[in-house]
Amino acid sequence: MKLIYQRLLPTFLLWVCFTAAAQEKLYRVALIAHSPPLSYTDSAGKFTGFNVEMATELCATMKIRCVQQALPVDKIVDMAAADQIDFAVVGFVPTPERKARVLFSKVYFQSMSVWLAKPTVTAGNSRSSVAVIKGSAQASHAKAMGWKTTEAATNADITSSLVSGVADAAVLPMLGALSLAQETVLQPLGLKSTILNGPLITGGLHMVISPKQVELVERINTAIDQLKLDGRFDRINSRFVPFSLL
Repeated sequence: MKLIYQRLLPTFLLWVCFTAAAQEKLYRVALIAHSPPLSYTDSAGKFTGFNVEMATELCATMKIRCVQQALPVDKIVDMAAADQIDFAVVGFVPTPERKARVLFSKVYFQSMSVWLAKPTVTAGNSRSSVAVIKGSAQASHAKAMGWKTTEAATNADITSSLVSGVADAAVLPMLGALSLAQETVLQPLGLKSTILNGPLITGGLHMVISPKQVELVERINTAIDQLKLDGRFDRINSRFVPFSLL
């Protein structure tokens, strides 16, 4: 009997290891499908960007298995609230409405918003048609200001709206505006940028977390601190953005 036990023990332990691995949670991490330099597909077909690399390093730091999902920004809060994603490495302002539905990490980077338009179009001109990303803080701000808006799914759609004349201006987070201003097709328009102020569009941005994943809040916060402490945040920052996001 002892001999049989000794022979079966290694097999049993191997089975236990395989079972544990199979049961290990796979965390669903949301990112915006196309929002350079935060997330985009490069010329080699690789999904990359500041938020994409941050997501990879956060999962490595927390020692968890993750699968990245590229989503439209206006779907992220709804999917987190429904526990269809575990967390999103996307910068959000924790408005009271959002806080009633989802959890948030600590601030992980700072942002401002930019009015991008031809020099003849005054910032905030109510007669202008303003392109915004659907579901973004900038879209909410434009609505609150009573501006006429054209909603877009991606920055590429905003580019198309500006080139075609459907929109006279765009309101974007500073990183999106920076990327857009470098588009060759927009150069003939001579776009000028104006910094906008407002509690919903300027300041610290937070990651969204499913309300079913309460334990992730502190783990993500600790991982954010670790990335900033050991220099990984700065390395990712300098790779994708020409100025500090802190």
